[in-house]
Amino acid sequence: MNSTYEPQPGEEPEELPATEKDLAEDAPWKKIQQNTFTRWCNEHLKCVHKRIGDLQRDLSDGLRLIALLEVLSQKKMGRKYHPRPNFRQMKLENVSVALEFLEREHIKLVSIGE
Repeated sequence: MNSTYEPQPGEEPEELPATEKDLAEDAPWKKIQQNTFTRWCNEHLKCVHKRIGDLQRDLSDGLRLIALLEVLSQKKMGRKYHPRPNFRQMKLENVSVALEFLEREHIKLVSIGE
């Protein structure tokens, strides 16, 4: 079975079907959700003088994620993390600290993808 999309007669070759457009990386609804979530995060991070500009880049080292979780839960991580992660391993450990915190607090992550 061929998984590439074949255009229908009269349809532009580069045009994607509606379902593929909705799932595309630059789908308008994804940008709206991303911007809304970023603003929500920034609103909560204000009190600790931190800010998110790009979700993927700014959460990747774990520091803003840890700060957000501490603000929302009003609890400290309870485990040391790297305050200045210079290496990928340090960044991954920080993200793990945040995920372990969620697990300890019995917070279930749902609909997490990509």
